[in-house]
Amino acid sequence: MDNILDRIASVEDLRKLSYNEKLKLAEELREFIIEVVSKNGGHLASNLGVVELTIGLHSVFNTPKDKIIWDVGHQTYVHKILTGRKKEMNTLRQLNGISGFPKTSESEFDCFNTGHSSTSISAALGMARARDIMKEENKVVAVIGDGALTGGMAEEALNDAGASNSNIIVILNDNEMSISKNVGGVTLLLGKMRTKKLYTATNKKVKSKINKIPKLGPKLVKLTSRIKNGIKQILIPKMYFEDIGYTYLGPVDGNNLEEVEKILEQSKKCDGPVLVHVVTKKGKGYVHAEKNPAKFHSTSAFDIKTGKPLKSKGKDYSKVFGDKLVKLAKDNEKIVAITAAMADGTGLTEFKNKYQNRFFDVGIAEQHAIGMAAGMAKEGLIPVVPIYSSFYQRAYDQVIHDVCMQNLHVVMCADRAGIVGNDGETHQGLTDMASLSLVPNLTIMAPKDFIELEQMLDFAIDYRFPIFIRYPRGGEGKYKFDKHDKIKLGISEIVKSGTDVTIVAIGKMVARAMEVAIELEKMDINAEVINARFLKPFDDKHIIESIEKTGSVITIEDGFLRGGIATTVDELIVKNNLSNIQVQNFGYNDKFIKHGTVDEIERLNGLDAESIVNNWIKNREYIMEGRKNG
Repeated sequence: MDNILDRIASVEDLRKLSYNEKLKLAEELREFIIEVVSKNGGHLASNLGVVELTIGLHSVFNTPKDKIIWDVGHQTYVHKILTGRKKEMNTLRQLNGISGFPKTSESEFDCFNTGHSSTSISAALGMARARDIMKEENKVVAVIGDGALTGGMAEEALNDAGASNSNIIVILNDNEMSISKNVGGVTLLLGKMRTKKLYTATNKKVKSKINKIPKLGPKLVKLTSRIKNGIKQILIPKMYFEDIGYTYLGPVDGNNLEEVEKILEQSKKCDGPVLVHVVTKKGKGYVHAEKNPAKFHSTSAFDIKTGKPLKSKGKDYSKVFGDKLVKLAKDNEKIVAITAAMADGTGLTEFKNKYQNRFFDVGIAEQHAIGMAAGMAKEGLIPVVPIYSSFYQRAYDQVIHDVCMQNLHVVMCADRAGIVGNDGETHQGLTDMASLSLVPNLTIMAPKDFIELEQMLDFAIDYRFPIFIRYPRGGEGKYKFDKHDKIKLGISEIVKSGTDVTIVAIGKMVARAMEVAIELEKMDINAEVINARFLKPFDDKHIIESIEKTGSVITIEDGFLRGGIATTVDELIVKNNLSNIQVQNFGYNDKFIKHGTVDEIERLNGLDAESIVNNWIKNREYIMEGRKNG
C-alpha cells in the first residue's frame, strides 16, 4: 500500500496532494508521531490535536516566505515532519538531535524560537510591522492555544495588534486545555463562542425548513428573524475579538481539513488583523491521549497498546512537596496554594481535591499568581506558590516589587530547578539562584533530599518573610543521607568532616559532593562536605572556618556559577583576605544549555563525580607545581 508520508520531503510535496491523499496523510502522521513519542517521550496530545491544522497551514500559506509563529512550540512535530525533518524525528529531544520546540537553527521554516507560552502574537506583530516598514509582501501567522491566551502577554499583544491595522492572522487553537484544564474568563468567553456556532448551525437548518413552506415560508422567516435578532442581542454577547479590532472567523472544526483550508483561504483575503477560531481535540486519534490529555501532554516513553509508561515513575520532589503541603494545610487553615495552570505538574492535585476553597488556579499567569499571593499575604494568609523554575522568570518583577519590597510572607517554590533535560534551553532552570540572589529581603534555600524538602517547608510556613525554595525535577541522587540536622536560618550543615579540602554544595548537588568525597577518599584525600542549605543568608562563619582549615575549596551547584554558590564563596574568600586558597567552581557557565538527558548534560559540563575529581586533581597538581617552582 502506498505510504503518503514517505512521499513528503518538503511542503512542495504536500501541496501537490489531493484532498483525499491529505486525509490519508493525516492518519499516517498520527501513527508516526505516536511511534516516535512512545520511544523518545515528548509532547503527544497537543501534536495529535493539530495534524489537520498544520497540514492546512502549509497547504494554504506560502511557507517559509509566509511566517508561522507557534506559541509555546511543543505542538510542532507535524510542522517539523512536513518541512523536511521526518528522518531526524528519531533523534527528537535527544542529545545532538532535533529539539521538541521550534529552533531557527534547525530550519528556515522555524522563523522564531519559542518554548514559553503567550509570546507568539507579540513576535508576529513585530514581524508584520518589520515587513511593512521594509515594504515586503508576505503573510504573518501566529498560532496560539486557548491556554496560552490566558497569559497576560498575549492579552497585551492582542490589544496592540487589534488597533494596529497590520495584516496579521492569529489562529486560536481552542482545545479547552493548556496542561491542566483551562480556567478563567477567557475560557468562559470561548465557551460562549462555541455555543454561538451551535446556535448559528441550528438557525440555518430551521430557516431552510420554514422557507420550504409555500407562500407563508419567507414571510415567517422574516418575522421570526426580527424577533430572534432582538433575543440574540440579549443572549449572545458581541464578539470580544471584533470589539477590539479583529475580523473574527469561526469557530470551525480544526480537525476537519476541508473546513480548516476553507477558513484559512478566507483569512488571507481579509485586510487588517484577523482572528481564526479553530476547535481541535487534544490527543485526537490515540484513545489513551483522548481520554487523558493532561497525562499525555508531556510523556516519557510508553507502550502504545496500553498507554502505560515503559518505566514506572518513582517518588519525586513534586509529589513529596504536594503530600507535605496537604499535611501542613490540615493543621493550618491560613495555608493556601496557587498554581499557574500546573496543578498536576507541581504536585498540587491532592491539595486541590481536599481544600478546594484554598486552592487557586490562575491560568498561565505567573505575574498575577505572585501579585495575588502578595495580596493574600498582606491580609494574613500564607500563600504557597509552586511554579517551574524557568517560568518563575516571568514573575521576576512581582517577586521584587510586590513581595520582597513589602517583606511579605509568601512561600515561593521553584519546581524543575537546575537541569531538566530533554525540553532544552527554554525549560532548564538555571537562572533562579543567580537572579534572585540580588533581591533584598529574600531567603533562598535548596534541599539535599526529600526529607530536607519537608523540613524546609516546615521552616518556610513558620517563617514570616519572603522565602524561595528550589528543588529539581525527578527523584533523589544516588547517595542516601542518614543525617538531617534541624534547619536554622542561615546555618549550613556539615555532612562529612574532613581536613584536606572543603566541598560546598547546595540542593541536589550535595549528593554529588558526597560521591566526589568518596572518590577522593580512595586517594587518601579527606574531604569536608558542607550542605549550604541557604544561598541567602549564607553561612559565612562556618564555611570560612572550614576553608581556613583545609586551604582548599570546591563549590558544586546546578545553576549558573555567576551569582550562585561559586560567586558567594569566592567573594567570601576575598572579603576575608584568605590567601593561598585553592578554589575550583563547578556549575554552568554563561551559556544556554541545549536538550539531552540530565546525566549527559552534567557530564558534558564537567559536573559528574568523575569529571569533578579529575579536574580538581589536575588543578591541585598544577598549583602545587607552580608553588614548588615559584
